[in-house]
Amino acid sequence: MSTPLDSPIPLPLPRVAIIGAGRVGSTLAQRIAEKNLADVVLLDIVEGMPQGLALDLLEARGLELHNRQIIGTNNYADTSNSQIVVMTAGFPRKPGMSRDDLLKVNAKIVVEAAKQAIAYSPHAIFIVVTNPLDVMTYLAWQATGIKRDRIMGMAGVLDSARFATFIALELGVLPADVKAMVLGSHGDLMVPLSGYATVNGVPITELLDPATIERLVERTRNGGAEIVKLIQTGGAFFAPASATSVMVESILLNQSRLLPVAAYLQGEYGLDDVVIGVPCRLGLSGIESILELNLSESEIKALHISAQSVRQQIEQWYFSSV
Repeated sequence: MSTPLDSPIPLPLPRVAIIGAGRVGSTLAQRIAEKNLADVVLLDIVEGMPQGLALDLLEARGLELHNRQIIGTNNYADTSNSQIVVMTAGFPRKPGMSRDDLLKVNAKIVVEAAKQAIAYSPHAIFIVVTNPLDVMTYLAWQATGIKRDRIMGMAGVLDSARFATFIALELGVLPADVKAMVLGSHGDLMVPLSGYATVNGVPITELLDPATIERLVERTRNGGAEIVKLIQTGGAFFAPASATSVMVESILLNQSRLLPVAAYLQGEYGLDDVVIGVPCRLGLSGIESILELNLSESEIKALHISAQSVRQQIEQWYFSSV
C-alpha cells in the first residue's frame, strides 16, 4: 500500500488570466478551456458580467468533456500566479474608425491593467490583443518592466490566417494546406510576404498571377475593417480568439512553434526600440528567439515604414499624456 510519502507531489495546474471579458476575451476563454490547456480567470470591470460568462462556460464542461476551472471576477487578486496574462480590455472599433483612433482611449486602460496584473503574477508571460496592438504591446512592456521575451502582441498569427484564408478561397484548396506569413504592424501597413505563402510547399507565385496576389494582399490588409463594416456594432472576435489560443498553446505546451507575433526589437531587421510583427519561436519562456528572414529590399522598406508608423503613435501617446 502506498503512503503519502510515496505519492507524487501534484504540480500546479496552468492558469491563464484574460483581462477583458468582451467578445474576444470570452471566446478565448472558451477556446482555452475546451482545448484543455489551462484553468481560466476571466476579469472585467463590469460587475456580474465575467461571473455570468464563467458560469455559462462551466455549465458546458460536461458536454465539452473537460474539467478546467473557469472563474469570473472583478478583482485582480483572483488572477494571481497566472502563467499567461492576455490583455483584451479596451474599446472595439466602429465603422469608419481606424485602429489608431483607439490609441488615446485604450492606452490608459492597457497601462493600468498591465500594472495591476503584473503585481499579482510577476512571472507571467503577457500577450496583448487590444488595438492599436503594436503600440499597446510597447506600452504594456514599459508598464510592467518585464524582459522583452515575456511580452508579445497577437497580430501576425491573425493576419497570416486571414491571408491564408483568402488564398485558399481563391484557389479552392484545403485551408490546412495553405501556409502564409504576414509581418509588420497590425494595420494598413502590414507586410504580407507573398514569397513565403505556399500551398503544400508550392509558392503562390507559381499558382496566381501578380494582380491576383496583390488583390489578396490588399484584402488581408483590410481584413479587420471589412468585418467591422459588415458587423457594424463591433469587430472580429472568433479568429482573433483562435489566433491567441494558438499562441497560448505553443507557450504552455512548449511547442516552440514559429509564429509571427509583435515583438520588441533590439537591432533585428535593422530596427530598434519598437514593437513590430516578426517571426518568433514561442515556448515556455515566451519568445525563445526571433528569426530574421531574407527579405527583399522592397519588403525591408515596407517593414521599416510600418515600424516608423508605430513609433509615431508611441510618440503621439507620450506627447498627449504629458
